[in-house]
Amino acid sequence: MSAPARTDEWQPSLAEAERVASDMGTDTKRGLTAAEAASRLERYGPNELTGKPPVPAWKKFIKQFQDPLIYLLIVAILISIVAWVADGATGVPVDAIVIGVIVVLNAIIGFVQENKAENAVAALADMTAAHSTVLRDGELTDVASADIVPGDVLVLNEGDAVGADARLISATSLQVLESSLTGESEAVTKQTEALEEEASLGDRTNMVFKGTAVVTGVGRAVVTGTAMDTEMGKIASMLDETEDEDSPLQQEIAQISKMLGGLVIVIALIVMAALAIINGVSSLNEAVDILLMGVSLAVAAVPEGLPAILSLVLAIGVQQLAKRNAVMKSLHSVETLGSTSVICSDKTGTLTKNEMTLREMVTPSGTTTFEGTGYEPVGDVNATDGGALDEARRAVVAGALANNAQLSNSSGSWKITGDPTEAAFLVGAPKLDGTTAVVDRFDRLGEVPFSSERKMMSVLARGEGATFVFSKGAPDVLVSLCDYVQVGDETIEITDEHRQAVLETVESLSKDGYRTLGTAYRKASDDEAADFTSESEHSLVYLGTAGIIDPPRPEAADAMRHAHGAGIRTVMITGDHPVTAARIAADLNVSGDRTPTAVTGTEIDAMDEAARRATTRDTDVYARVAPEHKLQIVDALQDDGHIVAMTGDGVNDAPALKSADIGVAMGVTGTEVTKEAGDMILGDDNYATIVAAVRQGRVVFDNIKKFMRYLLSSNMGEVSTVFLGVVLASVIGLADPVNPGATVVPLLATQILWINLVTDSGPALAMGVDPEIDDVMTRTPRKRTDRIIDGAMWSRIITIGLVMGVLSLVIYDLTLPGGLVNGFEGLVPAEAQLDTARTTVFTALVFMQLFNAFNSRSELHSAFDHLFTNKWLWASVAFVVITQVLVVEWGPLQTAFGAVSLHWQHWALAIGAGAAVLMFEEIVKVIRRSRA
Repeated sequence: MSAPARTDEWQPSLAEAERVASDMGTDTKRGLTAAEAASRLERYGPNELTGKPPVPAWKKFIKQFQDPLIYLLIVAILISIVAWVADGATGVPVDAIVIGVIVVLNAIIGFVQENKAENAVAALADMTAAHSTVLRDGELTDVASADIVPGDVLVLNEGDAVGADARLISATSLQVLESSLTGESEAVTKQTEALEEEASLGDRTNMVFKGTAVVTGVGRAVVTGTAMDTEMGKIASMLDETEDEDSPLQQEIAQISKMLGGLVIVIALIVMAALAIINGVSSLNEAVDILLMGVSLAVAAVPEGLPAILSLVLAIGVQQLAKRNAVMKSLHSVETLGSTSVICSDKTGTLTKNEMTLREMVTPSGTTTFEGTGYEPVGDVNATDGGALDEARRAVVAGALANNAQLSNSSGSWKITGDPTEAAFLVGAPKLDGTTAVVDRFDRLGEVPFSSERKMMSVLARGEGATFVFSKGAPDVLVSLCDYVQVGDETIEITDEHRQAVLETVESLSKDGYRTLGTAYRKASDDEAADFTSESEHSLVYLGTAGIIDPPRPEAADAMRHAHGAGIRTVMITGDHPVTAARIAADLNVSGDRTPTAVTGTEIDAMDEAARRATTRDTDVYARVAPEHKLQIVDALQDDGHIVAMTGDGVNDAPALKSADIGVAMGVTGTEVTKEAGDMILGDDNYATIVAAVRQGRVVFDNIKKFMRYLLSSNMGEVSTVFLGVVLASVIGLADPVNPGATVVPLLATQILWINLVTDSGPALAMGVDPEIDDVMTRTPRKRTDRIIDGAMWSRIITIGLVMGVLSLVIYDLTLPGGLVNGFEGLVPAEAQLDTARTTVFTALVFMQLFNAFNSRSELHSAFDHLFTNKWLWASVAFVVITQVLVVEWGPLQTAFGAVSLHWQHWALAIGAGAAVLMFEEIVKVIRRSRA
């Protein structure tokens, strides 16, 4: 089989479903074969919209030079070469070559960092790729939506994201939300009949389209278009390319860079003007030297590599989260995650194990109890009498038939597919009759699917010589549709006493932490299959009330305690009975020392906005809520200034997930629509994973602050050294030995650029992956208005920068004649004293920044705490030390950077300056800890 060559005029909506399937070379009962699907994937390509063409590597590399500061360096290189030529072109233009090499090395480092970040984002996209269910070789198969091919048979269920354009071949109460294509907010009811004439997109009721969402119902459809051949693809091809907006953190960092750039340019101009005025400019070489100094100072002070390091650190943080079963869909969602102040969590599967087990079936004649754990259909069944056992059998079988879950055995391991609550009946039924084939004895003729609004579902099925309606749902809803009740083998008219008994049973089971579901049935005719809708749910016979238990996760209570300690509220939201919700909340200590009281969706509906907001301030448990209530709760919490994480698994949860600051989609039980709407996907649907993710988010944010504190304070040290060195040159004896009265620059341009190159990359990146030093879960959450660099942090950055500058001046004073103290005078020949002093300060600045890296790991804890936990930091420090020794002691590099070999005393002085920076900050931290 092979799909036909399709044209733009081909309109599958106008053809009968069987004709479309035939044209597509598809067997609607078995779908495509795996081999045919692979062949078509090769022919048509992946089912993905064409995005921006990949940027060639050479363009990415060239982009590294597209920065105003780099432009200045390139201009400085050109001027330096011109000056060298004008001076007779003797020797080699050392400054031009060295600066050129540094510029290229800086570009290589930026290129590598950006590539790593892009690769991490690509891996993230693979982890969060959408999936669809197709029929292949007669079996339901879960495939990545990118692997859907023309002719595949799509199997659609509530909550699925439609993976391709397709012609419906069956549809039961199928409604699809197509607002992403048509802008219509109302879901479209689908059918399978061919249209009589060509219709607009919103009126093609027998088609489903890529990028839309199944709101309710089930259906199957033959894929007629993939990738750019879909309606979504046509729109994508017409759209102009748009740039992604920067996150708040990116915007703040950009503002900081601009502010620093402006400040440093002013300082550089002052330094250049001072040198020009004091020394005068008598040659082109002197002008070039002054220009190089100003440009180098500006480049060194502004951490132009900050955006690349930030992206890479966020990418690494996302990968670490993924290892903990929390997959973030966006790098910059990590910053929000760490600031979460309220976690709105579903109960079932998130706070509990999601191993729904049928424990009790209460019928008019008594209670039947079921033993056994997990999904293996083995366990004893005990009833108060034989009548109760027969009643329980009917009730459980009805629940197993009004059911869309599947129970299967693979290699001796029992597992379920679908809703765990529904699966509880599939596990319980074999315990009564010893076989798992109870569902196979009936043929389904129709279905009215479950919805959160109706709180029930029904099927029309034929088996054992008759046709029946089987219903399952909330007992209070279901019993209101019943006219009869089953007592033994008799069907008797239901009374108010019977209805009251059902409600009392629900209350009693709920107090014991059970989730309750009722089952009912009635005899029907085959003719009802032609029009089986919710109107068919009448005159039912009530069978019994099931008590289903889902025990709390053992780790949830411990995670709850950590959340409380971190100032994070947990709000439990469930569709369960209020008493059940309050019981589970009390067991998990959701409300801390307070006794939890559940507020219901009905009570929320009765509140005005002010009352709703007041309620959300004190309420930690919500029960019997609909998806729209989740959205109202999120909005009220956000209006109160909270940063909200909201969990969800159903299609109707998508609005609340999109509205929340962090939408948390369930990876195990969640629908594709929910996964698309969420910012984070849980691989294990576990509340403890959310709390662990918040911790990791805080650690990532802490690390961002660490390397920013390190970079900015270190760069401030270089600026203050040059600025103070020029201003105080006469005080410390920093004079030109050749031209008395003239001032020399404290550091050469090439030396400043070298410091910037080796210290701004490795150590900063290593701090971006620093293990947790401070206990991040003992702090209150970060507020929306908090800046990453606040006044206190700026104060520390400036202070450390000034300390570095002052220590540099002290070294000059000690190593040059004419200063306040001449401690080292005479150790080296007089003609080499300036080069030695400058090399010592050059080396000291490198060591001061390396020691500052250990300082920056914590605002309060000593640098000696967890000293050896970051192997990457030690590796980067070792690399910097080795390269600095080569620059100072190896002839070719000495020439390139204007350095000279140092005496051991000078090495000791340089290392001592670094240690002094460390000791200064240790003293400051002692004071901070005492105040804290």
